[in-house]
Amino acid sequence: MTDRPSPAPGSRPAASWPLTILASVTLVAALIVAKAFLMPIVLALLLNLVFSPVRRWASRRGVPPGLTSLAVVLVLFVGVGALALALSGPIQDYAQRGPEIAQQVESKLRSVSQMIERVSEAGKQVGEMAAGGDEEAERVVVAGPDPLTMLILSTPAVLAQACFTLILLFFLMSSGDLFYEKIVQAAPTFADKRRAIGVAYDIERKLSRYFATITVINFGLGAAIGIALWVLGMPNPLLFGVMGALLNFVPFIGAVLGMLLTFAIGIVTFDMLGQAALVAGVYFGLTAIEGQFVTPYAVGRRLELNPVIVFIAVAFWGWAWSVIGMFIAVPVLIAIRVFCENAERLQTVAIFLAGAEPEREPEPSKTAGAGR
Repeated sequence: MTDRPSPAPGSRPAASWPLTILASVTLVAALIVAKAFLMPIVLALLLNLVFSPVRRWASRRGVPPGLTSLAVVLVLFVGVGALALALSGPIQDYAQRGPEIAQQVESKLRSVSQMIERVSEAGKQVGEMAAGGDEEAERVVVAGPDPLTMLILSTPAVLAQACFTLILLFFLMSSGDLFYEKIVQAAPTFADKRRAIGVAYDIERKLSRYFATITVINFGLGAAIGIALWVLGMPNPLLFGVMGALLNFVPFIGAVLGMLLTFAIGIVTFDMLGQAALVAGVYFGLTAIEGQFVTPYAVGRRLELNPVIVFIAVAFWGWAWSVIGMFIAVPVLIAIRVFCENAERLQTVAIFLAGAEPEREPEPSKTAGAGR
């Protein structure tokens, strides 16, 4: 009877790879199916990590955790509610004029490029052929709920998820360090307890620093965008400033989407396409300055991530969880990177998630130093 060779240390049995793939596919499917339930939970957990230093700072000064959590929830509720109330008018106006804005943008762009006109005419011919020449049938196919109706219909679900997030955040913050105590109790050895609590505090500290820094930067960017577009004559500069600040939480895609929306409204607002291109260029220029100079300097290399992985993560979470997914993509990556940095077997993953290392100057050789 021959003895089978033992697997090399650290190698994974071949049979486990299909199970790993199956588990990954199941996890992704579960994330997509249960997104309506999981999104507010993930948001509440992230907000709890962000505001935990505030709660702990207040506790050291004798303020009960319940009172601090109530104050944080009320500030978030009042702030978001006041902002939504202030911007509800322009948002409803643009949503109601959505088809009209799209038609004006299309007509102005068509006058610039003959190629766009040919493609449009070809599309109309294909539509007529598919409809069989029946105008009423074509009207039935094209007709649908306008953007304002869709916005009104989606408002109750958004409000319910927001309330669930704030309520869960209140309970998480009111519990104090209960979750950290449970982590310590669950770890088997003293070394494991120390490592687990160290990882938890490291994730909390870096996420708090990231959110605080990015929030200040994005509010500054939003103010700069609002002032610049107000000077250039754009309507509702406050709306565009808030839009720029919020979209800047989404790397890469947020700046491009904001620029396209600014360009579309600029086309409707101004008579000349050059003016619309100017406001869009100013918007994109401000976001480029922020992304290339301000954020890398303020955030630091300790929180830099691989831009390719960031783009893939934003695309994946946007596909799975829509807008909320794009907002949480970077914080989730930061938490995963910190966890991998503190796990010996996941050091390779942490290196892969990290940004580019700064170039080091070559050290002088010992021979050259001895000959001096």
